[in-house]
Amino acid sequence: MPETAKPPSPAPESATEAEADPEPAARRLGLAPIERPRERLLVLGPSTLADAELLALVVGGGHAVERATLLLRTLGGLAGISEAIPHELQRVPGIGEASAAAIVAALELSRRLARLQLPCRAPLRNADALRRFARATLRGATQERFLVIGLDARLRVRTVREVGLGTIAAVTVHPREVFRPLIRAGAHSTLLVHNHPSGDAEPSRSDLELTERLVDAGWLLGVPVLDHLIVSDRGCTSLVEAGLMPAPAELADLAGAEEVHDGADENMTVKT
Repeated sequence: MPETAKPPSPAPESATEAEADPEPAARRLGLAPIERPRERLLVLGPSTLADAELLALVVGGGHAVERATLLLRTLGGLAGISEAIPHELQRVPGIGEASAAAIVAALELSRRLARLQLPCRAPLRNADALRRFARATLRGATQERFLVIGLDARLRVRTVREVGLGTIAAVTVHPREVFRPLIRAGAHSTLLVHNHPSGDAEPSRSDLELTERLVDAGWLLGVPVLDHLIVSDRGCTSLVEAGLMPAPAELADLAGAEEVHDGADENMTVKT
């Protein structure tokens, strides 16, 4: 009897099924285990892998390195991927729902880790650690966000709160909302951070006016403002380092000399 032809193997029904067998391309090419991204990471550490190889381990599935390379090229590198939403990731050939979700989850974990790494126990005596935290927290935000960081008497972080959320060009901040969480946390002083989605980290006139009012209100309430950082995807500006507000040591000298402006508790709108 003639042999019955075998039916063709069914195509994978979903991206999840297609991703069940990682790195088949590497095996077909005859690569030794140590040459594959996963094994090299386990043996030699993650620093030995290129961006595309690390991303391939997140993406998973067949031809992962090729798909990760295409993803990086299409979206403009890691910076572009970090700002993409799942729908934008899925527009790249070979990236399904599972891969897009894994990428977004990995990036969010990275952002949360960056926030945890803000030195809560070590004294925060300069803007470098604050810059890293602020950029990791606010990078890619499409709206202006305003954060306050409460410090204890030894300049250690006690609390971080978002007190304002606005549009692409402005955020409305009420001094009462700025200082309420600081007072509740028993903060000794505070650092201010907000972002400019436009990409320009230079302070606007309304940024400087708001900072002056919050500095005055802080002295009135016993929670001095030590610095105000403005963050964008292209840079970060410290108003103290730019000479646009008194340095912390100078603030102490000004505490008894500065007169608190009338209307310090008014709503202020910061415009970029």
